[in-house]
Amino acid sequence: MIRVRPPFPSPFNPPTPSLPSSLNLLPVSSLFLPGAAPEDSRFRSEAVCRSTSRLFRLPGGCADGGGSSGNGAWQSGQAGPLGSPAGGGQAEARGPRTMNYNAKDEVDGGPPCPPGGPAKTRRPDNTAFKQQRLPAWQPILTAGTVLPTFFIIGLIFIPIGIGIFVTSNNIREIEIDYTGTEPSSPCNKCLSPNVTSCVCTINFTLEQSFEGNVFMYYGLSNFYQNHRRYVKSRDDSQLNGDPSALLNPSKECEPYRRNEDKPIAPCGAIANSMFNDTLELFLVANESDPTPVQIPLKRKGIAWWTDKNVKFRNPPGKESLEEKFKDTIKPVNWHKPVFMLDPDEDNNGFINEDFIVWMRTAALPTFRKLYRLIERRNDLHPTLPAGQYYLNITYNYPVHSFDGRKRMILSTISWMGGKNPFLGIAYITIGSISFLLGVVLLVINHKYRNSSNTADITI
Repeated sequence: MIRVRPPFPSPFNPPTPSLPSSLNLLPVSSLFLPGAAPEDSRFRSEAVCRSTSRLFRLPGGCADGGGSSGNGAWQSGQAGPLGSPAGGGQAEARGPRTMNYNAKDEVDGGPPCPPGGPAKTRRPDNTAFKQQRLPAWQPILTAGTVLPTFFIIGLIFIPIGIGIFVTSNNIREIEIDYTGTEPSSPCNKCLSPNVTSCVCTINFTLEQSFEGNVFMYYGLSNFYQNHRRYVKSRDDSQLNGDPSALLNPSKECEPYRRNEDKPIAPCGAIANSMFNDTLELFLVANESDPTPVQIPLKRKGIAWWTDKNVKFRNPPGKESLEEKFKDTIKPVNWHKPVFMLDPDEDNNGFINEDFIVWMRTAALPTFRKLYRLIERRNDLHPTLPAGQYYLNITYNYPVHSFDGRKRMILSTISWMGGKNPFLGIAYITIGSISFLLGVVLLVINHKYRNSSNTADITI
């Protein structure tokens, strides 16, 4: 639709003759804007544009100030009062003006103002997202929808929680603390700084047999592997077998980067603090024959497959590991170099699984890491039968300096993993609370529903 209006009178544009009243044109005075002079028919005053841009939407006008320009300017129309072509130059000059409308200018805030004018408007675009017109759904909470929801949650969560809790309790687990801070502990003698190599033995009893595969863990307490500088103190390129990084480790490994003018392999604080206690498990067969039977502990299969085959690699080459690491030196706290961690070539060097397990840092100060795997060999006999056992410990890892604790854990697993009663307790708690809320809301709804519907209002 084209709006037709007469121009403003000015010295350069004399007033047009009066038009018939049948055209129903707007009076000129009704179109004056605040602060606009009648002589300025094209609104070229920056002050006028600034004061009126927020009060009136001038289609095609300048965006937030400045003179009119572009499609939004009042232009000479090519049509007469009734839309017919104007004849002659005089009709074109004195005829009514037309205003072109550009929808994009309205959405975007109009065309830019002339140089030196105020900035473009900051009004958000006319889109569903920016104008908050996106479709939404808001549920109407009624007794008929809320009460069944609470009861359904309770009826589902409580059986699931009971099942998880029972499954967790069926997992066999025993924990042996061998820190040795107590005077009566067999490992108390190993706390003396004068003792270089200490071996202690702890006896314990299994009340119930352990079926299936049994996992042996070592646990540490008050050991913060999640410290920022500790976590960054490593060189992943060196651990991946890069020859250049092997001889020139990253500066992130400082102060465990070089020693005796040789690069440390593996470098960094994580590798330097690797757990190095040796744990051996023995079964006392019976009282008449006290000869202990050593339980076979599997060294391989305890690390993640991606760590073993992707993230950790030995340096390339056909020579022996000792030749590959000949220009490096062991970490400061290690008793032997990295190429002597295991006699098995597939479990030595950077791909040693004890080393790989340690390098995956823990998130909490109290944690456990997998140490060995005890596989079930005979389906007719349990993996660890009930009876007397003793744990032979080569005590190398000091923890009393930072008030830490050390322990050995034997545990079986289930379909949900290791022993974790918290998950079952959480399900039972949430289900019980939901069911109780459903009962309370049902009583309240039954008691006050009829009274609220039939209540009389007295004035």
